Parts: sequence; structure tokens; C-alpha cells
Amino acid sequence: MKKEEIVHVGMDSLSDMHRAFGLPAPAHPLISLIDGATNRVILGKLPYSHVLHFYKISYKPSLGGKLKYGQDYYDFDEGGLLFAAPNQVIGSHGNNDGEICSQYTLLIHPDFLRNYPLGKKIKQYGFFSYSVNETLHLSDKEKATIISIFKIIEDELNSRIDDFSQDVIISQIELLLNYANRFYKRQFITRKAVSNDLLQKLEDVLDDYFNNEKSLSEGIPTVQYLSEKLNVSPSYLSDMLRSYTGQNAQQHIHNKLIEQAKEKLSATSLSVSEVAYALGFEHSQSFSKLFKTKTNLSPLEFRRSFN
Repeated sequence: MKKEEIVHVGMDSLSDMHRAFGLPAPAHPLISLIDGATNRVILGKLPYSHVLHFYKISYKPSLGGKLKYGQDYYDFDEGGLLFAAPNQVIGSHGNNDGEICSQYTLLIHPDFLRNYPLGKKIKQYGFFSYSVNETLHLSDKEKATIISIFKIIEDELNSRIDDFSQDVIISQIELLLNYANRFYKRQFITRKAVSNDLLQKLEDVLDDYFNNEKSLSEGIPTVQYLSEKLNVSPSYLSDMLRSYTGQNAQQHIHNKLIEQAKEKLSATSLSVSEVAYALGFEHSQSFSKLFKTKTNLSPLEFRRSFN
């Protein structure tokens, strides 16, 4: 039986999105704030799977209730924020019929940010690449802060578009993103038990990878490989690790490689090239360069100093 092909419908402009929702054209062609309180929007009107060519920030008033972690942690149930960057696939076949849209949905075309520092800086916010299950849950106070920013943007778009409007709106978008960054850092802390469990699973995955010599056939473990094994997005994994260890996922992999290298250099008679190959490096020069960067010693210097 031939597998059904899923077509991702492209939403090239904000007007396309408004038409899909059955709404009037946006007041501004490059930015729009859809207020779910005055525009009741059903997500089922959208194509099952679609690709936006602009940024999307949504506040959902309900995220399905509280989630328990361990004995003493509950997620906030005051709704949360979801982020999506341009060219991401949104939704999947048959899972959004009848679902009520977010209370606020902010759509930002990249051209609106052009010639502003935020145009480049926005790409540094990792949460635009998080998956849906990594949503930012908000407390009462955090919710009030985010809603107040949405209302300022809404007021600017609805009542006074002038020479200063773009500056004001962009400053509010940056403020919203900075608050989101802060609140995600808080979420990593309040989810400490979950994060610690994730860290342990990460170590188990890496240990299994090297103990079973997968590096011989698969090469050096990648961030994508680890995130798939842990069922988290690569960006979330890196940001979570950075909040606890100060290093991202790639740096964590490098540290693990150095640990394995030190063990082999000190406990075996393998040559440097053989150690590099066993760890998944295609070229021993790349291994030696990384080892030197991390330890200030070449592999041979380390072996001599150890002996």
C-alpha cells in the first residue's frame, strides 16, 4: 500500500495566515497581532501541516493542566508561550481540528526587523526551535507581564501607526523575548528534578555509545543523535545543559570525547591514530587539535606525563 504523502502548505505572507483564519487583512503587511478574545479562531481552519515564512509567538491560556514531576513539582497552569521561527513545519495531519487558537498570536515577518539589531539577535534565541512539549509555562505574575506587552503592541497597531510605531513595537518584541529568556531560565531551575534525570539519561546514552563502540561505525555522536534519543529538541538540550553546566551540547560531547581519550591513552597501548579512529574521528589531526585545545597537551604529551 502506497504511503500517503503529506503536503506542507506554505504561508508566505501574513495576509495568507489571516485568510486561512477567515480574518480581515492585517493592518500592517509585516506584523500582526491576532487577539483571540475578539477574533474567535479555530485552528481546524488551517491546513493540517503548514510552513510559516515568518516568526510566530503565541500565548495559550491553557496547556492541559498541571504536570507533576517527582513528589513536589507542578508546572504552572496559567498558560504558556510557544515560539516558531520561519520555515518550520507547524502542526501535523489530523491533530488540530476544532482546537481553539491562542489568546494572542503575534506574527512577525523578518523584513519588519530588517536594519534593526533585533533582526540578527532574534536568531540567537534558542526557544524558537523548541518543540511543542518544551513550551514555556507561566506563573500568574509572568503571565501578567507577557499580556501587558502584547497589549502595548496591540495598541500601537490599532490606534497610532506613525514614524515611531516600528521603533516602539520592536522594543516591545525585544522586551518580550528577554522576559521569555528569563522565564525559561527559571523553568530550568523549577524543573531541576526533570533536568537532572535528563542529564543522567544523556550520560547513559553517551556511555552506551562508546562502550558499544558505535563510534567505529557511526562516527562522533552528534547533538541531533542525542536529542532524538532523549526526545527533546537540539536547542532545548543545549540551553538546558548551558543553564546547569555553562556549556552547550556540542561542548558536552567534546568533554566526553576527551574523557574517553584520556582513558585510552593512559590505559592502553593504542597509537594516537588508533585512539582517534576508535572515538569516531576521520582524521587523527582533528582529534589531536581538539585534545590540545581542551587539555593544553598533545595526546603524546599527555601519555608521557601520565606515565
